[in-house]
Amino acid sequence: MKVGLQISSFTWPGGPEAIGPTLARVVRTADDVGFDSIWVMDHFFQIRGLGVPEDPMLEGMTALGFMAAHSERARLGLLVGGVHYRQPALWVKATTTLDILSGGRAWLGIGAAWNQEESNGLGFPFPPMADRFEMLEETLQIAHGMFSGERGTEAPFEGRHYRATRLLNGPQSISRPRPPIMIGGGGERKTLRLVAQYGDACNVFGGPETIHHKFEVLREHCAAIGRDPDEIERTTLVSVRVSADGRPGTSSPAEVVDRLGELSDAGAQHVIMAVRDVWEPGRLELLGSDVLPALRVL
Repeated sequence: MKVGLQISSFTWPGGPEAIGPTLARVVRTADDVGFDSIWVMDHFFQIRGLGVPEDPMLEGMTALGFMAAHSERARLGLLVGGVHYRQPALWVKATTTLDILSGGRAWLGIGAAWNQEESNGLGFPFPPMADRFEMLEETLQIAHGMFSGERGTEAPFEGRHYRATRLLNGPQSISRPRPPIMIGGGGERKTLRLVAQYGDACNVFGGPETIHHKFEVLREHCAAIGRDPDEIERTTLVSVRVSADGRPGTSSPAEVVDRLGELSDAGAQHVIMAVRDVWEPGRLELLGSDVLPALRVL
């Protein structure tokens, strides 16, 4: 099993001046102890369940560039990008830039988005869901075109939402045939169909039974188009609060291993942990010493 880290909060001691040094330390530590991937959210307000909208939040692609400079091995990405926040070619160009500057470690994480509050608050257009899914599919089509060949494709693109005359991408990404594309969400009719057609990974939520069902639906979509489902990495996101002794409100390393092992048994190949209080010294080191080695053999 692969194991990733999601950094989902920047409400850390020291205020804004401390965010940069703390993020650099967290990323270096996660890279050193063996996490396979490191992710941030693509939000501008903090989301419900993690804090209040006024809590600190960084723009995702800029944060990933900073994180690339403070890591050497782990892949980096958004979990996941909101399709309406950037034009399709900018999605591809920004991901290509991250891939090149990180030495071939970028993911393109993208989905149909959901947070209307922050879109309305900041003035981003927030089209209806049906339109956002059409935008997502056209963005994925443009991405495949721009990531193809040595410099993309000269063929124009004509869609309902986007038009482009030349899908040039130079320099091309280091990751070939492209930075892996993760499509987030577990919608069975639309999202998982798009994963089957365009994705290199899915990201679904829920317990073992739920994610196993989602993976089976993905297999059905793959069968319908003649694609090998094993070409698609199966990922899921879980929230973890760990302590050495498993004190109240936390899980012990053994309990974390058991929980993630159940997700592996359900079909997950890459579990991404949103680690609460990730800034606290020793927390990532504990996961690196007592959790990650046990998960490697699953």
